[in-house]
Amino acid sequence: MLDPRKLLDDLLGSKVPGTESTVRDKAGQAAQMARDNPLAAGALAAVLLGTGTGRKLTGSALKIGGMAAVAGLAYKAYQNYRNGDQPGQAQTSAEPELLPPPADTPFDPAQAPQGEAEFALVIVRAMIAAARADGHIDEAERGRIADRLRLSGIGDEAEEFLLAELSKPVDLDTLIDAAKTDAQKVELYTASRLAIEPQTRAERGYLDMLAGRLKLPDALIDHVEATVSEVKTDNQSVW
Repeated sequence: MLDPRKLLDDLLGSKVPGTESTVRDKAGQAAQMARDNPLAAGALAAVLLGTGTGRKLTGSALKIGGMAAVAGLAYKAYQNYRNGDQPGQAQTSAEPELLPPPADTPFDPAQAPQGEAEFALVIVRAMIAAARADGHIDEAERGRIADRLRLSGIGDEAEEFLLAELSKPVDLDTLIDAAKTDAQKVELYTASRLAIEPQTRAERGYLDMLAGRLKLPDALIDHVEATVSEVKTDNQSVW
């Protein structure tokens, strides 16, 4: 049975059980095979595996697990917004330490009304939808993505699930309805922003539309943007 929490851990770069490498690392090793053929590098797989757009999450964001990382970022952004801080005000040159949200807040994954595993699946689907925002996925691209997923070692069930999601139209209404609380709305946007660096009008437009549909204030979105930027560092991508 597919474990959505483990899948989210894998997509964000958690350690592969029993090894010292991550799914992202394994995909990066496989990418050596495609260096002489740029068209063989699946852009969506690179994004979902954390290697896209030359950015990656810092180590502190990966130590606490996927759900806790998303929730911790969303909580931090929300608290900074509520406190009236300027976006990015607390950022320093040192790597920021990301903590899970307090257990007594609605950001705590254990507080999810639909259950933590079910909401983890929502988060994964939100990341996939964001990664598809540029619309450049056809049958040939899906084939290349399938190759990348197999080489990554992410597992048969996860691979099957991700490829099935890629074949479905993005259902934004269902995605938004799946966020049952205000905290989950912030987490859904945060996860979407983690999945991509909005470098095209389509990607930026998707995130803006998502924020509007979730009815998140512009000032809160600015804090999410700043908070996510703190834990994403420049990385020379091989994809």
